[in-house]
Amino acid sequence: MKGGERNMEQTVNIKVKLNILESNTGIKFYKTMEQYRLACNYVSKYLFDNHFPLNKNEVQKEIYNTIREIFNLKSQMTISCIRGVIARYKTVKTQMARRLYKYQDINTGEWYREVRDLNWLQKPITFNRPQVDLQRNRDWSYLSNGQLSINTLDGRVKVNPICHGFDQYLDGTWKFGLAKLLKTSGKWYLHISATKTVSDFDKQTVKRVVGIDRGLRFLATSYDEQGQTFFFNGKAIMRKRNKYQKLRAELQAKGTKSAKRRLKKLSGRENRWMSDVNHCLSKTLVQKYDVNTLFVLENLNGVSFERTDLPKTLRNQNKTWAFYQLEQFLTYKAHLHNSEVVEVSAKYTSQRCPKCGTIKKSNRNHEKHEYHCTNCNYCSNDDRIGAMNIQLLGTQYISGQEQPKFEVTTNA
Repeated sequence: MKGGERNMEQTVNIKVKLNILESNTGIKFYKTMEQYRLACNYVSKYLFDNHFPLNKNEVQKEIYNTIREIFNLKSQMTISCIRGVIARYKTVKTQMARRLYKYQDINTGEWYREVRDLNWLQKPITFNRPQVDLQRNRDWSYLSNGQLSINTLDGRVKVNPICHGFDQYLDGTWKFGLAKLLKTSGKWYLHISATKTVSDFDKQTVKRVVGIDRGLRFLATSYDEQGQTFFFNGKAIMRKRNKYQKLRAELQAKGTKSAKRRLKKLSGRENRWMSDVNHCLSKTLVQKYDVNTLFVLENLNGVSFERTDLPKTLRNQNKTWAFYQLEQFLTYKAHLHNSEVVEVSAKYTSQRCPKCGTIKKSNRNHEKHEYHCTNCNYCSNDDRIGAMNIQLLGTQYISGQEQPKFEVTTNA
């Protein structure tokens, strides 16, 4: 690279199950987490009532002593509490900016989009799940005997970690940071943040350019520079999504307290399952194409699924599937393999013929999942067509175009 090699930091989250050694350890954990949760709600209300000040130092100056006095939190836990709540609001602010508010004009039928900010919130963000953020060395540490030492409001406790593959993070290249203590399905976990320095992406080292079209019938359809296409079938995923949706509708119809409790558990189970699917898919893609690969995805910001040419069930599933999460997982896994993920414009990627360049919406048949070009007679699977066009935009990006996209030509 010109000017010397540049580096970047890549962070992963390690999920470690805890083997409790003493009977009262769980009680100490829960007491600490509950006080921390209440403190988070206190900070959240303060931010909401004071027009969302998101500068950590300013907020800390105003309410640090009050939090310590009311909730009896330790010094570092108080700082982590303030920082964590502010980080949550910043995340929500980013998400609101990415997901535009969409509404339909009842007279014209046209859809409109509007950018939102935190002022759209009608109430403070609520922290319902007991948990606590722990600072490395101050609130938690990894001992030489392999145990974890965790700080609580009633002093430190020692537990045994259970995590397959944990040793790979002890090779000296990883730096441990913040950890989150929580309880899931009756079991205790510590989610540990680990950071590693990796080489920054260099276009000149790219060996493969892979276009990826995301969907539900096929979770991902990939197309590379050698003309090879791979389909990652999503039919089993759709069946399970339908099962969750049906069960959710039944519970919502009941409306009882027990039904609401089951809905909450169901939501958590479904979210964990979706995360696991995206983890497995992103891992498969990275391992399949190996190092020095440029993965190219459509930028789905502002893409509306409110389309009448799709079945209602498919529109709903498209809106609720975690496409962005897959992109996040793929990105950090790619960075660890000296690869990169870039977004390109989604305009016309499903309407353009990759052979002759004709752009025509009617060439795509959603029911048959087929694209048939009326100009050159080229015919192929519509998801494959999307992946081919995305891959071409990725090739243009490598060639020097910073924001490659397709435009309608006079010959279309």
